Amino acid sequence: MFRPNLLKQRLGRGEKLFGSWIATGNATNVEILGHSGFDYLLIDLEHGQGEISDLIAMLRAAETTGTPCVVRVPWNDPVTLKRVLDAGVDSVMIPMIENEDEAKAAVRACRYPPLGSRGYAAPLVRASTFGAVSDYIHRAADNLLIILQIESAGAVAQARTISAVDGVDIVFIGVNDLAGSIGRLEQLDHPDVRALVKQAETAIQASGRWLGTVPSAGASWQELFDAGYQFVPVASDTGLLRDAAFASVREQRRYRDGGQTAQPARKGGY
Repeated sequence: MFRPNLLKQRLGRGEKLFGSWIATGNATNVEILGHSGFDYLLIDLEHGQGEISDLIAMLRAAETTGTPCVVRVPWNDPVTLKRVLDAGVDSVMIPMIENEDEAKAAVRACRYPPLGSRGYAAPLVRASTFGAVSDYIHRAADNLLIILQIESAGAVAQARTISAVDGVDIVFIGVNDLAGSIGRLEQLDHPDVRALVKQAETAIQASGRWLGTVPSAGASWQELFDAGYQFVPVASDTGLLRDAAFASVREQRRYRDGGQTAQPARKGGY
């Protein structure tokens, strides 16, 4: 349902915002975490579970809590973006942007003509409160928060031109895929990986775009905020549930029989 994009407004005031991924596609998890105090919830339709109907249920759950949502789409696909935007999403994350042309295509898919190529059904869709917001098409572009991910060494080389595309608000560095693109998957503290991250940071910050990423072996969330990042997802619903479950079982087994089951090693990223 249409409302002013408070997340974009807060970023514009220079606030540093932390959030949680939603990977389960579960509206109850959204509602619980929405009440917990995160600045935003990042619903993941790329690696997470859920279809458009699940997304709408999650958005409705979040709306009861007042916590804004960002939705990561599976790919830079105008059909998916159209459906997600029509569902009422006002903050989108688009993965695997490699160059300026792909960045322009992503922005174009998110905007109505003459600014872009988004298909028109404004009076009928949830995004305009089913037509109750009669000037939705004139407000949608300014209200929309567009986040592009750069996730390869090739994209880092193009970070300056990607960041310069009109309509891009946040450039988000995907550190694990970036590391994988040079044969260093999960080696997030490797000097070659950190050098690429630094190169991307410099280009993005010079453009004036907001900067986002996840904490990793190379940088804690505190270090990221100190370095100028403003958009940092610090947790996930699956990770929070997993960690709490393992901790509970360990405590109970220690009390019951002195035994202890080792928790699997946690990888960097999210």
